[in-house]
Amino acid sequence: MASHRRPKQPSRTRVTVLTATAAAAVALTSQAADAAPKPDKSEVKAKVDKLYEEAGKATDLYNGAKEKQKKLEKEIGEIQDKVARGQEDLNDLRTGLGSLASQQYRSGGIDPSVQLFLSADPDDYLDKASTLDSLSAQQLQSLKKVQEKQRTLAQERAEASEKLKDLAETRTELGKKKKEVQSKLGAAQKLLNTLTAEQRAKMAQDEQRASRAASSRVDLGNEVPASQRGGAALSAAATQLGKPYVSGGTGPNSYDCSGLTQFAYGQAGVSITRTTYTQQNDGTKIGMSQLKPGDLVFFNSLAHVGLYAGNGQVLHAPHPGAVVRYESMSTIGSFQFGVRVA
Repeated sequence: MASHRRPKQPSRTRVTVLTATAAAAVALTSQAADAAPKPDKSEVKAKVDKLYEEAGKATDLYNGAKEKQKKLEKEIGEIQDKVARGQEDLNDLRTGLGSLASQQYRSGGIDPSVQLFLSADPDDYLDKASTLDSLSAQQLQSLKKVQEKQRTLAQERAEASEKLKDLAETRTELGKKKKEVQSKLGAAQKLLNTLTAEQRAKMAQDEQRASRAASSRVDLGNEVPASQRGGAALSAAATQLGKPYVSGGTGPNSYDCSGLTQFAYGQAGVSITRTTYTQQNDGTKIGMSQLKPGDLVFFNSLAHVGLYAGNGQVLHAPHPGAVVRYESMSTIGSFQFGVRVA
């Protein structure tokens, strides 16, 4: 017969030991968490700033590819329009030759030379000198026009084909650069997420202090603008103080660095190019000692551009998370050179 014994209960001593062990484990875990070193805010900021700089370079290359795409699309459209018009002209010329052949047929048969043209390439025909004597001056002139038009159309179609190929490559490059920008900004955000809430709040406060309100001013001294247009460009940029930095932004609601400078000079009646890499060629290069308000100023291996505002200050769109603001040149990065736009 099976025995019905009650399961043996753990002793009080055993329970006490287990409870004490668990408590100790929790305490050790808590101590380890407290002992884990907090990320260094200044170190994280330096890495984030570096990623923003790299994102700026990638953004500029992305903007350049985007501009090239627009240009190619416009050129391809113009060539295709020319080809369509040329084809219409060619059809009219062929229609005229067809009418000539019909007249000859009614008057006793088609001239062998015209018949040859209608059934073969005019280039082949015109190479056959033995048939030229049978052509009238009018026929010869008409055939030459057809031949020239066909050659022109062939060249234009070949040009369009090359530009379409270039456009496809540009679109591929555009996609790569866009992913690179997103990757750099994503990496920066991940780094920021490693900070504590308190550290992030402190960084946000620092950024807010740096990003002055749109109505605020700094001491710009009494320097005279480089030119009337330079002064107008600086004034136009000042109306955008407080607008957020957005990669690829050209206004009026947001800007990246070269988008702001292009907007400012556009408002002054001067057309400059879209990217820092091309804006460096939109005027005469000058050194720091020659800077006047309104000059373009370039930093960090052409990764950044702003407008010199006077008294060592720059008006610019700094980086993601910041707004259009005045800032000391000494805090922006490595100065490369200035450019005085004509």
